[in-house]
Amino acid sequence: MNWIDSHAHIYSSEFDEDRNKVIARAREAGVSRILMPAIDSSTHDGMLRLENDFPGTCISMMGLHPCSVGVNFEDELRMAENYLLQQKFVAVGEIGLDFYWVKDTSTYPAQRKVLEYFIAAAAEQNKFVNLHTKAGEKEILDLLEKYDVRRAIIHWYSGPMDILRAMIDFGCYFTIGVEVLYSDYIKAIAKTVPDHLLLTETDNPGALRWLKKNNEVGMPAGIKDVVNALATLRQSTPERMMELVQGNFARLVADDPALRKISGVVSPTKS
Repeated sequence: MNWIDSHAHIYSSEFDEDRNKVIARAREAGVSRILMPAIDSSTHDGMLRLENDFPGTCISMMGLHPCSVGVNFEDELRMAENYLLQQKFVAVGEIGLDFYWVKDTSTYPAQRKVLEYFIAAAAEQNKFVNLHTKAGEKEILDLLEKYDVRRAIIHWYSGPMDILRAMIDFGCYFTIGVEVLYSDYIKAIAKTVPDHLLLTETDNPGALRWLKKNNEVGMPAGIKDVVNALATLRQSTPERMMELVQGNFARLVADDPALRKISGVVSPTKS
């Protein structure tokens, strides 16, 4: 098996005691790629170490989650600028806007400034981006268009269908995760995303707990349940869905000079 988890918070504190074992078990279960989004600068160095310890499997991104953006965010951006100058990260994420869960409206201008900073940096360095879009979908699409950032992963999209279709027209990729097991609206989105823009994720360890309202710690290996659900929804097979996601991921990173720096990742050909 070659499952791809395009969004898993492996550097979450919930995995502090057995993080390496979690990754090892994921690989044993057939998970070949895990994209690790950052929440803030405190996770960056640790994710780079995991990338070094598990070459080709763990791929780290650098960024600042919108829920971590306070009014005083300048120090974080200075750290981000240093990382960008060193070219240590292959992608930028998790970045975005959150005007739904974040109730403190005084942070909204800072969120917008941080997001534009990262999208502009991604455009300049030709990096792909991983985006959180809760209630900021149209603004995010506008920025992607402004900077012509074509390699964008939209993580756990749950916004309006008209913006979804506009993002599809622009060429954004979409990760479908464990929420597809529980939400009819996400199932509708999962059926709408075209084959060539579909990716899979778990958003674990916290996604299952959030969805099921319990204490369950989710694992990257849960990606197989996502693939099985997608196969049913899209009248396909798990094998076909896995091959589809593999091809899409290969296209996303095709000829990516930054990704080729990671030992163990074979530079894919464009399809």
